Amino acid sequence: MILKSYEIQKIKPSNNSIILFYGQNQGAKEEAISTIINNNENRSVIKYEEKEFLENSETTFENILSKSLFEDKKIIIINRASDKILNSINYFQEKDLSDILIIIDANNLEKKSKLRSFFEKDKNCICVAFYPDNQESLSKIIYVFLKENNLKISQSNLNLIINKCNGDRGVLKNELNKILFFTKNNKKLTEENLFKLINLIENYSISELIDNCLAKNKSKTLLMLNENIFNVEDCIIITRVFLQKIKRLLKLNKEFSKNNNIEKTILEAKPAIFWKDKEIVKQQIKNWNSDDIFNLLKTVNQIELVVKKNKTDPINIIRNLIIEIISVRSNNTV
Repeated sequence: MILKSYEIQKIKPSNNSIILFYGQNQGAKEEAISTIINNNENRSVIKYEEKEFLENSETTFENILSKSLFEDKKIIIINRASDKILNSINYFQEKDLSDILIIIDANNLEKKSKLRSFFEKDKNCICVAFYPDNQESLSKIIYVFLKENNLKISQSNLNLIINKCNGDRGVLKNELNKILFFTKNNKKLTEENLFKLINLIENYSISELIDNCLAKNKSKTLLMLNENIFNVEDCIIITRVFLQKIKRLLKLNKEFSKNNNIEKTILEAKPAIFWKDKEIVKQQIKNWNSDDIFNLLKTVNQIELVVKKNKTDPINIIRNLIIEIISVRSNNTV
């Protein structure tokens, strides 16, 4: 018998002893399992991996079906299940499961799957598919989270977080909890911090690539460019990080033009520049004048619009931009 994922409350252990949850949305499945466990607090919970379950089937069956003074009612969860578990399901259907609830947790099952077909057709079993969340459902989760925790994140950054989650609310909630933990320590949630928190900049490779590009370290930039395989989402992030660092560079350049002291400019920068970044920022200041920085800012703003519309090949646009920047000799002198 088939139920929708929003009909979990209809599941009654007294009537439905064996349940199949399948699909790619692991976060939604875990939510549903938690709901069932919370609604049945008088039951002990025992978890198995399918491989472990099948390799010790006789002992496992005995443990599941046995009753004791301390474990009268049970919830059995079998993770990462496949068609291999079907014979065991047939075995359990022949037994008294009045005090036992069995939840089969499987990944995506195709229509030809024997396990899926069995649960869909059997009137005594429950089958629930968990499809990827759409943008609307994930957005609702985010908005509730932000309201409850009094946080603000721009719509464009919310979209980046949603894209990162690949339709899985479990991944989304994990990223939101990282953001919450970060802000609980009285730290400011800047765009750059957000990228780092949600792992959109893996090992800071994008940030490092752009730093070296603006410093016109040609060989290192080309090496990093060739070693990374970027996708369309990465291109959006690259333009965002570019804009952040260009705006910082423009501000630093203005200060440097006033005091003509690069050490003082770096030392008094706000927000502060980390010690490990100071040398490469010095190179950036030396390689750019205000007019060139401003022109680059306009160029990257235009490229960001093109990349967002995704009407042309954004990956080549970004690559060409980076190569052009490191290929032009600096006219600035310090």
